[in-house]
This record gives sequence, structure tokens and C-alpha cells, in this order.
Amino acid sequence: MVDHKQAYQQEGEKYQRLIACEDYQGNLLPAIREVIRFDGLDVVDLGTGTGRLARLLGPAVRSVYAFDISAHMLGVAKEIFAEFPGYPWLAAAAEHQAIPLPQNSADLVLSGWSFCYLAVWAEKNGQAALLEGLREIKRVLRERGSLVLIETLGTGVKEPHPPEKLLPYFNYLGELGFKRSWIRTDYKFHDREAARELVKFFFGEEMLINISQDEEPILPECTGIWWCHVIDLLTWKGR
Repeated sequence: MVDHKQAYQQEGEKYQRLIACEDYQGNLLPAIREVIRFDGLDVVDLGTGTGRLARLLGPAVRSVYAFDISAHMLGVAKEIFAEFPGYPWLAAAAEHQAIPLPQNSADLVLSGWSFCYLAVWAEKNGQAALLEGLREIKRVLRERGSLVLIETLGTGVKEPHPPEKLLPYFNYLGELGFKRSWIRTDYKFHDREAARELVKFFFGEEMLINISQDEEPILPECTGIWWCHVIDLLTWKGR
């Protein structure tokens, strides 16, 4: 079984090589724009990793505060951001439940492929961990702010087939009133050698069978987008 915790703590460069291959169709940014207009906003990117979403939104927003629990991943992000001078971003190590910002300081909180770990890593206490994270997000959001969560709905599949371990988390988001859409964000690799190396690294050897036989191999990926406005957050149970 792939140890994602270890990958995030030690393999940031290889992880960046993998995600650089994802969403070759360019579906993600238009899909985010469909649910939230983020131009000119102050944005918090939770679980930023190597800064993928921060870079994606960077040209349009007023500021991006990028947080991640892994200082190693942030180090890779900073190296990449050095190639984009002028992007309005700041980075710091922080957990989802303890965002180092004052109350009412952001218009949009965005978390990509990260918020789910509150539930997964907490195991039996997953729902309590999620509520703690959601309360903290509500604290930093301004009156008309919004929350957008991006998570996998299945790797190696062409229609949503979410990992079983994420189903309670997704069901809980539905109970809380989050809206959801989904898109394809397939991986496209330069060659089969790179495809095998990177897919095995993060998804395990069993995923290799789902890589296409094309000259530039493709691995299908379904991605879900959940969103909620702060006015709806006020109705959360346990607030």
C-alpha cells in the first residue's frame, strides 16, 4: 500500500512531476470558475502541497495564502513560485484546524485533494475532525465568503467511482448541504516509462493496468468539486 504521508514528507519533487501531468484537458480552472468568481479575491489554499491551485488562481486573485502541514512540500512550492515573480502569494506550514490568519480575513477558502485527510487519518474520529476544520474555515471567511473542496472521484476510471474510504466523507458533505459537480482531469505522460514510474509511486502497482497504450499514455481521473457559501455554513450542526 502506498504511504501518502511519507510521500508528502519526502517525495515532493516526484509528486510535482506526477501532478504536472494531470488535467491535460484543462478542465479544472473553468470548473472552479463555474462555481465561484475568484477574480480580485483574498484566497486561502489549504493543503497547497507544491502550490498547484495557488498557481492556477494566482494571476486573477488579489492574494493567496498557501498553507500545508508539510514543510517539505512547501519548499518545493517555493522553488516553483520563484519562476513566477509577481504572484501575490505567501506560504506557511499549518494544519487545517489551525489557520494562522485572523477572523474574517478571506473571501475564498480552497482545498484540493487534502481536506479528506482530516477524516481518513482521524479514522473513528473523522467526523469530529472534519467539523473542527470546517469551524476554522468559517472563522477566517468573510461575510460573503465561500468554500470549495476538490477531491478525487476515482483514478483509472472514466466515470465517478470514488474510493470506498472516502464515501463517508462525501456523504457527510452532502448532509451539510454542499453542492457538487465533477469533471475529468486525466493524466497524460510523455512516455510509458514516466507513466509507470509516477503512477506506481503514488497509486500503486495495481493501477498500472489502467494506463492507456497510447504513444503519450493516459490515466483517466475523475475529480469532484464541492462548494458552499458562508451563509450556508451558519446552519451547520455543531457550529
